Amino acid sequence: MHTNTMLASWAVLVLMITCAGREAEARAFFVFGDSLVDSGNNDYLITTARADSYPYGIDYPTRRPTGRFSNGLNIPDLISESMGSEPTLPYLSPQLTGENLLVGANFASAGIGILNDTGIQFLNIIRMYKQLEYFEQYQTRVSALIGSDQTQSLVNDALVLITVGGNDFVNNYYLVPYSARSRQYSLPDYVVYLISEYRKILNRLYELGARQVLVTGTGPLGCVPAELALRSRNGECSVELQRAASLFNPQLVQMINSLNSDIGSNVFIAANAFDMHMDFVSDPQAYGFVTSKIACCGQGPYNGIGLCTVISNLCPNRDLYAFWDPFHPSEKANRIIVQQILTGTNKYMHPMNLSTMLALDRSRT
Repeated sequence: MHTNTMLASWAVLVLMITCAGREAEARAFFVFGDSLVDSGNNDYLITTARADSYPYGIDYPTRRPTGRFSNGLNIPDLISESMGSEPTLPYLSPQLTGENLLVGANFASAGIGILNDTGIQFLNIIRMYKQLEYFEQYQTRVSALIGSDQTQSLVNDALVLITVGGNDFVNNYYLVPYSARSRQYSLPDYVVYLISEYRKILNRLYELGARQVLVTGTGPLGCVPAELALRSRNGECSVELQRAASLFNPQLVQMINSLNSDIGSNVFIAANAFDMHMDFVSDPQAYGFVTSKIACCGQGPYNGIGLCTVISNLCPNRDLYAFWDPFHPSEKANRIIVQQILTGTNKYMHPMNLSTMLALDRSRT
C-alpha cells in the first residue's frame, strides 16, 4: 500500500513538472503567406479569395467555415496542436487583443505571392509587404501590454512559418497565356527574380526579430486538380508547372543556406513541400487515400474547375481524398505534411526538422 502511495505521489510530481515545462516552453507562433496557411484574414476583406461558406470547415471542430481553405484544420493549426498551443488568430480578427496577442498572430492572406502583382484579380488581399507591416504593428501593440524588452524576447523565441511562392506561378506567370510576367521573363529568369525578391522578405523578417523561421517551398504545382482540369489529358501532372516548381525549390534552399551563412546561425529552415506532397500524389493508396487526382469538393474534370461551393460535388469521406478543393490539401493530407515537418529526415527538412529546431537552446544572437 505504501509503495502504491509513493508511486501515486511520483506520478503527480512528474505530471506537475511536465505541465510546468510545457508552460515554460509555450512560445508565440507567427504565420505569413497565402491560402495554404490563411486562417481567416480574407474574411475581413472585400475579396473573391474567400473560404467563408459551406462546405469549407465541414470537419472543423465547430463544423462551420472559418476562412481556412480546408475541410478542417490547416497546417498552422496542426503545428500549434503539436506545440500544445491554441491556434493563432487571424491578425484582422477582432478577438486578437489582450492575452490572445501573446499566442502570436496569423498574417497570411489567400491569393498573395512573393510579388506585389501576384493575385491582382482578387483585388483586396494582404500582400507580403503589408503582412510585414502588420507584424511591426503587432509588436507595437504587444509592447504596450508587456513592454518592449519582453516583446523582443517573445518575438525572438517565437516560431515563424512562411508559405509563399506557388501563386507567383499559378496566379501570375501562368494565369493566362502570354501573361505580362511571361513576356517579361523566361521561366528560369523569372525564378531567379522571385528568389531575389523572396530573400528581401526573409531578410526583413530577420530584421523584425524572427529567429526561428520555417520556410516551405512550393508543392507539385502541376499535380493539383485545378491544373489537371486545365492542362491534363490523361491525369498526368502538367510538365511546365512541375518544371517551375523543380527550378524554384532548389534555388530557395540555396538562398536559405546563403542567408543562414551570412547570419552565422540556422535561422531559416527549409521544408521540402514538393516531396512531402509527391509522396501521396504518386502513391495515394499507401497513405490511405483513394485518389490524389480528384478533389473532394469542386466540379468539372477532377472536380478541378472553379471554387468549392454549396452546389459543388462533395465527397462523403474527406479522409479518402488527398485534395480537399482544386488547390488545397485535405486535413488528412495536411497532417501527413506536418508530421514530416516535425520529424522528417534531411530529404524533407534542411538543415533540421522542426522537433530538433524546437528542442535546441533558444538563446540566439
